[in-house]
Amino acid sequence: MSKKKRDLLTPIGIFLGATFITISILNGGGLSGAGGFVDIGSVIVVLGGMFASLMVSYNIKEIKLMFTVVKQAFVQREMELQELIQLFTQLSTKARKEGLLVLEQEIEEVDDPFIRKGILLAIDGIEPELIREIMMAEVVAMEERHRRGRQILERLGELGPAWGMIGTLIGLVLMLQTLDDPSTLGPKMALAMVTTFYGAVLANLVFIPMAGKLENQSDQEVFMKQVIIEGVLGVQSGQNPKILEEKLIAFLSPAERIQQEEAKAEEANYEA
Repeated sequence: MSKKKRDLLTPIGIFLGATFITISILNGGGLSGAGGFVDIGSVIVVLGGMFASLMVSYNIKEIKLMFTVVKQAFVQREMELQELIQLFTQLSTKARKEGLLVLEQEIEEVDDPFIRKGILLAIDGIEPELIREIMMAEVVAMEERHRRGRQILERLGELGPAWGMIGTLIGLVLMLQTLDDPSTLGPKMALAMVTTFYGAVLANLVFIPMAGKLENQSDQEVFMKQVIIEGVLGVQSGQNPKILEEKLIAFLSPAERIQQEEAKAEEANYEA
């Protein structure tokens, strides 16, 4: 099962990245030099250009999806695989003793709709292969939704440096128009480079890392749902709870298996 809580690593990571950049700027040029990195025109070119490109590439529904996807990068899902194994072991024990129908009351306390759906399909007597197909279809649909949302962030990661370069080219053209005044070349060249700086920072500190985090979250969720499917099929088939538990333990990492064994040993000692 999974629990959601606020993921502080995302905002902390962005803050630290911005802090390190700021320290580097101040160390190189002090407060007077830092002013050269602030330009409203460059911000407008980069941000405005990026979202203009999104409007060309995607429809309004997909663009709205981006804001929902960004929120997910600030949410951490804790995958409680050991709790999930314990739940299916208990359901299997209950089903073998009292039949599958009794599970209808048991799953009312389960928060995860995917687990409830699987158990209800099992109670309805649906064939195991059909249950697997139905549940896997939902997993595939979820993966596709995640992919499309993540794709927008990846696209923004590509657009940031590109629009930064466009801003730089605009600045260089304007600079070349004033070659007769050499005193303006340095400041205008610096200003031209700022847009590339903005685009690169947004891409490599915000959009691409967020897309990577969302991909990792999606992989973890798919893995969890695969465990759930195996648990549901094991309960439906009337599998021995011990065998089902050992089957699901195979999904644990070596460290998690050690924790599982230690927890069992403590429980056995307590009961003794």
